[in-house]
Amino acid sequence: MSLRWIDSHDIAIELLDKFPDIDPTKVRFTDLHHWVLELRNFSDDSNHSNEKILEAIVLCWMEEID
Repeated sequence: MSLRWIDSHDIAIELLDKFPDIDPTKVRFTDLHHWVLELRNFSDDSNHSNEKILEAIVLCWMEEID
C-alpha cells in the first residue's frame, strides 16, 4: 500500500510503529515532515504537505496512542 499525505491515519500508525517512545505533541512539524517522507511506503510529493495536513497526522497519532 502506498501512502500519500491524505492518509493521515495510516501515516500515524506507521509513525507510532517507527517511533513508539515519541510524544507526537512535542514533535516539530519540520521533523514530522521529514519522518513522513522517510516512511518506506510513502510516495507522495514532498511539496504537497502543509500545516493542516501535519496537524491531522499528529491528531491521528495521538488517537492511536490512546
